[in-house]
Amino acid sequence: MASVMVTLKIMPESPEVDLNKIKNSVTKKIIAFGGEVGKTEEQPIAFGLKSLNIIFVMDEKKGSTEILEDQVANIDGVKSVEVTDVRRAIG
Repeated sequence: MASVMVTLKIMPESPEVDLNKIKNSVTKKIIAFGGEVGKTEEQPIAFGLKSLNIIFVMDEKKGSTEILEDQVANIDGVKSVEVTDVRRAIG
């Protein structure tokens, strides 16, 4: 089986939410899920609001990321979670 690269777009509840705290919590959940975080970036949205985009690699055998998405959505300060990209990693 191959690995897949998944991009999660996490929207905070407000511009005042500490994205570093969210990033640390999400990273722990991804590792517990069996994934490996590759890249994180903040993307400006509007009026000081930024989304947190986290790219991670997981085994294709895991299947859906729905359980992980639910766990991330329950983190304090997170308004929404969306998978914006899934790609099969070759090699």
